[in-house]
Amino acid sequence: MNPDIRTLHGLVAEFDSAESLVAAVRRARAAGFRELDAYAPFPVDELPDALELPDSHIPYVMLGGAFTGCAAGLCMQSYANLHSYPMNIGGRPLNAWPAFIPATVELTILFAVVSGLIALLLSLRLPAIYHPVFNHPDFRRASRDGFFLCIECGDRQFDRESTADFLHTLSPMSVQPVEK
Repeated sequence: MNPDIRTLHGLVAEFDSAESLVAAVRRARAAGFRELDAYAPFPVDELPDALELPDSHIPYVMLGGAFTGCAAGLCMQSYANLHSYPMNIGGRPLNAWPAFIPATVELTILFAVVSGLIALLLSLRLPAIYHPVFNHPDFRRASRDGFFLCIECGDRQFDRESTADFLHTLSPMSVQPVEK
């Protein structure tokens, strides 16, 4: 077992621009590193592709939530009008589905949004109060003007010296270890 794994989270390299960060991520992925993450102060369109992030499952969860909300709305109103409290007023049918549309639409939207929010929070592992990369002395700049690449020590190829040497070949402004 690598002794760095017990105390070290990984190595963080700081870059001066989004373009250099994306190029560094692509080179790190090409070199075989898989346990890495990139941090930028604004969305960088090329970064998810460079990190080879998987497609999100959240739209499918939201679609399932919408179907569940639609079914719940229709079933709830049908049960109330057909079984629980049937009222035949003016010869109208007990199961008049056009009257169910407004409440069904509202429940469809509610279930989709709530299931999407829960799926988002779970996939991002939020709320996360602490992450080891926060120990980096300049990481505050990640929300202002800093571009960071972190290669975590859990990676199969991680070796403190060889990974640091590799990061130095990417022309970063600095490379620093980050403790857990």
